[in-house]
Amino acid sequence: MSKVIMTGNEAVARGAYEAGCYVAAAYPGTPSTEILENVGEHYSADIYSQWACNEKVAAEIVSGASIGGARALCAMKHVGMNVAMDPIFTMAYAGVNGGLVIVTADDPGCHSSQNEQDNRLYAPHAKLAMLEPSDSEECKEFTKAAFALSERFDIPVLLRMTTRVCHSKGLVELEERENVPVRKYERRADKFAMLPAVARVRHMIREESLADMENYSNACSYNRVENTGGSKVGVITSGISYQYAKEVFGDTVNYLKLGLTFPLPRNLIREFAARMDTLYIIEENEPYLENAVRAMGFACIGKDKIPVCGELNTEIVRRCLLGDSSGAGYEVSAQAPARPPVMCAGCPHRGFFYTVSKNLKKVVSAGDIGCYALGINEPLNGFDYSICMGAGLSSIIGLAKALELQGDSRKALGMVGDSTFFHSGMNSLVDVVSADANVIACVLDNSITAMTGHQQNPGTARNLMGLPSPQVDLVTLIRATGIGEDRIRVVDPMDLEALQAAIDAGLAVTGPFVIVTKSPCALLKEVIKANAGKHCVIHSDRCKGCKMCMKVACPAIAFENGKAVIADVASCNGCGLCKQMCKFDAIERIGE
Repeated sequence: MSKVIMTGNEAVARGAYEAGCYVAAAYPGTPSTEILENVGEHYSADIYSQWACNEKVAAEIVSGASIGGARALCAMKHVGMNVAMDPIFTMAYAGVNGGLVIVTADDPGCHSSQNEQDNRLYAPHAKLAMLEPSDSEECKEFTKAAFALSERFDIPVLLRMTTRVCHSKGLVELEERENVPVRKYERRADKFAMLPAVARVRHMIREESLADMENYSNACSYNRVENTGGSKVGVITSGISYQYAKEVFGDTVNYLKLGLTFPLPRNLIREFAARMDTLYIIEENEPYLENAVRAMGFACIGKDKIPVCGELNTEIVRRCLLGDSSGAGYEVSAQAPARPPVMCAGCPHRGFFYTVSKNLKKVVSAGDIGCYALGINEPLNGFDYSICMGAGLSSIIGLAKALELQGDSRKALGMVGDSTFFHSGMNSLVDVVSADANVIACVLDNSITAMTGHQQNPGTARNLMGLPSPQVDLVTLIRATGIGEDRIRVVDPMDLEALQAAIDAGLAVTGPFVIVTKSPCALLKEVIKANAGKHCVIHSDRCKGCKMCMKVACPAIAFENGKAVIADVASCNGCGLCKQMCKFDAIERIGE
């Protein structure tokens, strides 16, 4: 068998293929996105895969496949699992027919997320089995093991990963796909029809199976002791933290490396801990393992020294546990300048946020999750808060009431992207209309799921496997809520006059008003091709140095020696937004 270098995400996709998985679904979200991308790109001949409109739907798709007898996998980032837990909690009671694997990709350090929740806590809460790989090879092998354990113990298995495991690369040994037949579907209302009478029985069955699985976990190969002769210092760890511990302590301590972390192998932990004079628990974020060890009566060193917040690394572990503050193993004196993330040159959201920022004395603006979240940055200052996907429309119902109660005449304005609208914004808009909320609800349609790397969504015409698919019309869905045609505006966000007119129309009425901005992402291949050769030039002899063009925060524009210049012609796509800002006709669009 050959060995190749793979990221953890690529290895999970490979593991699903080798395990005989038949159905896979996900909603894209960093750091999990590449799992389904790789399934769709490399294994579509054997695995049906699709981007679901949200994580709950993804979990329900694979639950149906499992009940039907096919091995199935869904993947999501950690906050996506909050959306998916409704069906997952119930499937944990029901169990499986075909093996069912749920991948959660946690994000310690909030590299691309609104929080850094530790989804290990979901396993005991929902009563899911849980595996935690530490490197790419384990990602593949643990994915295969997850399917086998799922069927052996009749339980969905949570494969818990973190950003470093997802994106780090390592050697993976490729093997052939298992010939796993689809299990025969049989009607089992006593197992899968989760009415209260069934749920009570299934709960007791699940507790019994977890006890059986704990016995298995005490002797399985996924939990192993690595002894060092003579040492009385022990480390209990899992996931990427195992790699940090090994780098810090080397062969000077004993390790209990946990791969099957729910149900925990309590007998194995007791036997290991009883032999140690000093016991370290090394884990990121919550004291999940530490609490379990302390509950067994063992003193240990953990979160009293290791921080709860943020990612760990070898330097942090060395400093916190050994008091060694000598610094990283490799350092450079030069530091890169701070570069906050910005919207791309030519991004259609820029015109929207500039126009909203001009109206902040008339509106209170709420944002949402997507690349348009960058609109909060200066100089646009396009919204005041964001919570989670879909809340950009639903939260403004309550915001409008709060403003009304305090006599604030400003109108609540909220936004979601097109993919977020399909994810959870549809429900939010239904409530906006049903409540007759005095708000302006905006849907920013850039024709793709842009933030996570251009994944398809129901509003695009192709699916994950590259095949044509029916295109769901976003505006038609909005009309279906029953809102009047006179309360819907569809505008090009690069047309600042039309966009301002739409906002004015929304401000002029009491009750709900919807603005849909339609302009494709500047990084779409077809947009790049259509804009080839187009760019703007600034005639310095006409430029008055007023800096109006700088107010749209385009990274292609700079201000030098008292004049505006196109500093990066290669990134400018000639969108013309800066041209609309200039009152002195100093900016010309080339290649029209």
